[in-house]
Amino acid sequence: MIKDGTMKRIFCGWLAALALLLFSPFLAAQTALVVGQDYSVISPPMDTDNPAKIEVTMFFSFACGHCKELDRQLPAWLKKLPADIEFKRVPVGFGNPFYQLMARFYYALEAIGEIQRLDHAVFEALHDKGLRLIDEKSIKEWVAAQGVDEKKFHDAFNAFSVASKAKRGDQLVQAAKLSGVPTLVVDGHYLVLGKNAKTHAEMLVLTEKIIEKRRAERKTAKK
Repeated sequence: MIKDGTMKRIFCGWLAALALLLFSPFLAAQTALVVGQDYSVISPPMDTDNPAKIEVTMFFSFACGHCKELDRQLPAWLKKLPADIEFKRVPVGFGNPFYQLMARFYYALEAIGEIQRLDHAVFEALHDKGLRLIDEKSIKEWVAAQGVDEKKFHDAFNAFSVASKAKRGDQLVQAAKLSGVPTLVVDGHYLVLGKNAKTHAEMLVLTEKIIEKRRAERKTAKK
């Protein structure tokens, strides 16, 4: 004979299981990614540099204030990314002379190994201190004040390789059909929209979900 207490526990357990069964589709719907709202499909997909990894590309510009705020959150976010993720940044030109200047600024700092040290300092110089880094002369004066060899920077800034990277960046912008920055692209397939994201932190969480989606697709393709 089943005692009343045991029967109540069984009944409560059955109700909990039923509730979970009924609400699971609802919860799944709440967390499901929505095309046109959370992300858009890039067709045809963009080429990536390392097919062995899921490539996450951030399109940005030093000239963009929102990019500055997202950049501030990147170090902590990048530390927790799984080993199968490769992250890269692409400065955009958008056919705008100032944005193109900023793209060359980024690639020149990268070429001489100073981008990690001075990356956020450039954002602060432009957006917090209001410095007018509007041409090569003013940029060279600023980098020299940061302890960078001015000639070394000058040579990098005017190098063919830097100009080529800036041009390639504009080609990627066209391939992804970008209309603004900052924008994140996952593995050349998905452009993160985040129309409901209220903060940059929420945008990064959404990016993680899209990474998971792409990872699952890659696993299915290998079977």
